[in-house]
Amino acid sequence: MNSVARKIAGQSRPRLKLISISAWSTRPRISLFRRPYATVELDLPAIDRKWRRQIPKQSKGSGGDGRLRGWISDTTTLQPDRSLSAPGSDPMYILSMFPYPSGNLHLGHLRVYTITDVIARFRKLQGYDVLLPMGWDAFGLPAENAAIERGIDPAVWTRDNIARMKEQLESMNGSFDWSREFATCDPDFYKHTQKIFLLLHEHGLVSRRKATVNWDPVDNTVLANEQVDSSGRSWRSGAKIVQRELEQWFFHITKFKESLLRDLEKLGLEDAWPERVLTMQKNWLGRTEGAYYEFPTSVGSNTTESHKLKIYTTRPETIFAARFIVLSPQSPIVQHLAQQDPDLRKFVERVKDLPPETTEGYQISQLEAINPLSFIKDMPNESLQPLPVYVAPYVRADYETGAIMGVPAHDARDFAFWKMHGPHEEPLRYAVTPDKDGTTSGLKNRPYLEAGYLTHATGPYQKMPSDAAAKEIVSQINAASGLAESSTKWKIRDWLISRQRYWGTPIPIIHCRTCGPQPVPDDQLPVTLPKVDAHWKDGRAGNPLETATDWVNTFCPKCHGPARRDTDTMDTFVDSSWYYMRFPDPTNPEAPISEAAAKSYLPVDIYVGGVEHAILHLLYARFVYKAVMGILYPGIVSDNEKTGSLNEPFKRLITQGMVHGKTYTDPRDGRFLKPDEVDLSIRDKPRIAGNFSEEAKVSYEKMSKSKHNGVDPTTFIDKYGSDATRAHILFQAPVAEVLNWDEDKISGVTRWLNRVFNHVQTIQKSRETILTPATKFNGEIYFNKSADELREGILMDERGRAQWAADMEVWRAVQNTIISVTDAMEKVYSLNTVVSSLMSLTNVLVENKAASDIIKLEATVRLVQMMAPITPAFADECWSILSPNSGSIFAEGTRAWPVPDDSLQLLGRSTITCAVQVNGKLRCTVDIPDKSAEIADPAEFQRWIVKEILEAPEARAKLVGDYDIQQAEKVIVVKGGRLANFVMPKKAK
Repeated sequence: MNSVARKIAGQSRPRLKLISISAWSTRPRISLFRRPYATVELDLPAIDRKWRRQIPKQSKGSGGDGRLRGWISDTTTLQPDRSLSAPGSDPMYILSMFPYPSGNLHLGHLRVYTITDVIARFRKLQGYDVLLPMGWDAFGLPAENAAIERGIDPAVWTRDNIARMKEQLESMNGSFDWSREFATCDPDFYKHTQKIFLLLHEHGLVSRRKATVNWDPVDNTVLANEQVDSSGRSWRSGAKIVQRELEQWFFHITKFKESLLRDLEKLGLEDAWPERVLTMQKNWLGRTEGAYYEFPTSVGSNTTESHKLKIYTTRPETIFAARFIVLSPQSPIVQHLAQQDPDLRKFVERVKDLPPETTEGYQISQLEAINPLSFIKDMPNESLQPLPVYVAPYVRADYETGAIMGVPAHDARDFAFWKMHGPHEEPLRYAVTPDKDGTTSGLKNRPYLEAGYLTHATGPYQKMPSDAAAKEIVSQINAASGLAESSTKWKIRDWLISRQRYWGTPIPIIHCRTCGPQPVPDDQLPVTLPKVDAHWKDGRAGNPLETATDWVNTFCPKCHGPARRDTDTMDTFVDSSWYYMRFPDPTNPEAPISEAAAKSYLPVDIYVGGVEHAILHLLYARFVYKAVMGILYPGIVSDNEKTGSLNEPFKRLITQGMVHGKTYTDPRDGRFLKPDEVDLSIRDKPRIAGNFSEEAKVSYEKMSKSKHNGVDPTTFIDKYGSDATRAHILFQAPVAEVLNWDEDKISGVTRWLNRVFNHVQTIQKSRETILTPATKFNGEIYFNKSADELREGILMDERGRAQWAADMEVWRAVQNTIISVTDAMEKVYSLNTVVSSLMSLTNVLVENKAASDIIKLEATVRLVQMMAPITPAFADECWSILSPNSGSIFAEGTRAWPVPDDSLQLLGRSTITCAVQVNGKLRCTVDIPDKSAEIADPAEFQRWIVKEILEAPEARAKLVGDYDIQQAEKVIVVKGGRLANFVMPKKAK
C-alpha cells in the first residue's frame, strides 16, 4: 500500500474526498470567532503570571514555643496537589536533592529543578500519580556562622532564607507538592532523626568510642574522613585538619559493606545509575583482594629470621617484578635503625615535611630483603636476587604495615622512585602484560598498571590471567614458607556522626555516672534545641550547648539520678540520609514512614541531583535505607528479595552537569572583569571599557562572585518568562554535561515560541468551525480510509494531491516526533533533543500550508501537548486558545500525552541506515529517508544528509562539542547515504 501511495503522490490521480468533520466528532462544533486571537501578541512573562501555580505560604511563628525556633509549618493551609494525576493511577515518586536554604537560588538550582519538574509533568500527562515534593536541608554550619556574624538565632536566618527561596521557586512555575514541605530543622522532622538514631543504637549499629578524629580549627568541629580532601583540608572551610582524640558517636556502616557493594551491580543495570557514580562508590567502599608478604632480611651473608619486613599489596602477582623494598620514615623499624645510623637519622628529620609525591630516598646499605619466591623450587633466577631496602617519604606509616614492595614496572610512584635510585641501564622487569602470549615488547619500558596476562618472567605462570594467577601464587608461597597470606581489605570506615556545634539534630543520649549512656525515652522526643540568644548576640565561638546548663542538666531515665545530655549534634548528612522516606508520610507522628506508604512510594523512582554527592550523601542514604527498612519492615525487604526488586532508596539516579557562566578576563594580567568593565557594543568582539583596542578574553567558568559571572535566575525569568528560561536550560546542553550559560542564545527559543503562538492563532481563526482538541482522532483510520478512496478511483485535482502529500508529511513528522520525544523524556539525559525535535515539528507544521484543517489542528494539539512539560504556562495558554473553556492541559484525569497511532505504516517513506563517522570513527547510526535517487546535486545531498542526521535524537545527543558535525571542514558521503564521514578541523595546539 505504501508503494502505491508514493507512486500516486507524484502522478495525476483521483480526487481525494475529504472526510467530514462529523466522522471524527460527536461533540458540538465551536466557533473560532468568539475570541479575536489574531491581534494577540506573545508576552511570556504575562502568560507566566496568568497560569503560574501559587505556592502556599508558611507561617513565621513566634519562635518562642521551643519547637522550630522561629519556623513553624502551618500544615492546615496546605492541601495535596492532585490536579495533575488521575485517580487510581500508578504512583511514581520523583525527587530532586533538596536545597540548603542559603538565601538565593542560583542557576544550578534552576537547572536541577527544571529537569525534575519536566520529568514529573511528562509522567503526570502519561497518567501516573506523581509525587514531586520539596523541602529544605536546613541544619548546618553556614546558618550557625551567619548567626554568630549577625547576632541572630540561626532559626531566624534559616526561616527568612526559606521564604526568599520559595518566592524564587514560585517564579519557575514548578509543580511541587507543597503540602508535604518540611525543613530538617523542624522538630517534627528531627524527632524521627532521633528515633532512627535510637533504632540503630538498639540494634547494635551505633556506638560511642574514643577515636582520633579530624578537627577543623576554623569551624571548631569534627569532620568524617569523607569530608577531608586529599590535601588534608576541610571540604567546607578549607582549613588544614588537626588530629585530636575525642569520644565520638559512630554509625556502623561497615556492617553493610557487602550489600552496599553487591547492589551496585543491580543499580548499574539498564544504566539506572551513571557508571561514573557507581565507580566512585566502588572506589570509596574500596574492596581489594590482596595479600600480605613477609620478606626476611639479611645483613651481609646472615639471614635474620626474627626480622621480617611485612608488606601488603593489592597486586600479589607482581611479586615477580619486585625490585626493592621501601619503608616509611615513621615506621618503627626505621625509628629503631635511625638510633644506630646518624645519616639515616638526619634523612628522617629532613624529609618529615616533604610532600608525598617526592622521590627522595635513603638506602639502608647494610640491609637486604629476601624475596619469598626464593623458597619455591624452579622459580626464575631474577626472582631470587636480594632486594635493596630504602626509606622514602612517599610511603605512609599509617598505610597497612608502613612498608611496600617496589614494583616499578607496575606502579607509577615506584617507577618514579626507581628512575631516581635504581640502575639506569636496566630495563623494567614486567610480571604482567596486556598481550595474551605474555610478550612485553609493546610496553616500551613504561609502567603497565592494568590487569592482564603473566609474562615469561613468572616462570610456570606465564600466559595465565593475572587475577587467577595472584591467588595461586599466594597459595604456593604460603604452602612453601608461610610467608604469604591472602587478605580482603575495605577502604570504608564507620561513619563518624558527632559534631561539636549547635545547629543540628541533638543526639538523644543522656550520660549518667552510675548507669552510663542512656537513650532518651520515646515519650520525651524530640530533644529540642534550647534558646541561646546571648551566645549569638555576643558573637561567641564554640558549641553553646555545652554551657546551656538548664538544658544540659537533667535526670537519668534509668536511675533518675542527676545526669547530663549529650552536647554533640549529628552530622547533617544524617538528615539527608533519610529525608526521602518522610515525604510520602510527612505527618506520621509514630514512625519515619508507615509500612503502607513505604510499599506505595519507596524506593524513589527517579532521583535528580549533582554528581558532587556521588559518595557522601548517596552512600549514607543507601546505608540508612537498608538498615531502617530491614529493622522496621523486614517483610518489604523479604518480598523484594523474592521478586528480585531493589532494596535501595533510589531506583534511578540522574546527575546533571554544572552551569558555567560567561567570564571576561583582561588578557594582559588575567584579571576577571566586572560587567561594567566590558564593552559589548560589538557582540562578537567584547572590548575592555576605556581601552577599545584591547579585546577581552571570553571563557566559561564555574559561577562565582570573584569571577563576576553569576546570573540571578529570578531576574532572567522576569525578563524572558519561566517557559523560555526552562526551554533554554534544556536546549543548551545534554543533562549530564556542563551548561555554558549564554543569554544571547535564548533568542532562538523565544522565536520558536512566537512561531508556535502565531501558528496556534492561525489554526484557530482559519475556519468558522473546527473540532475541539479533545476529539478522538485516529491517524490510522484517517489514512486507511483516504487510501481506500484512492483505490476506488475517486478523482483528485492538483490541490487534492498537494493536500494528500502535505497531510502525509505532517502526520509522519507528528508520529516520529511523538516517538523520539517520548523516548528522550524517558531517558532524561537527552532532554536537549526534545526541544530541537519540537522545533523541527513546528517547522513542518508551519511550512505545510496545504495540509487539511483537521491534520493541522490535530498536529498542533499534539505539538502543544508535547511542549507542556517544558513550557507549562505557554502550553496552557495555547490550549485555552485551541479549546476555550476547557481549563488547564494538566487538569485532573487528563491523560494528555500523545501516543503513536500506528499510522506510520501508511505514511512510510523508505529508509536506510546511515553510519555516522567523525574523523573516521563511528559515533552513531541513524535511520534516514532514502533520497539518493531524488537529489542529484552532491552539495545539496550533503546538506540534506546533515539535516536528516541532526533530526535524530540519538545523533543530537552524541554529536556535540568536538563532534558537532555542523563544524566539519569536509563531508564524505558514500553508498547513497549509508555512510557519512565528517572531517573535523584540527585543534590548535
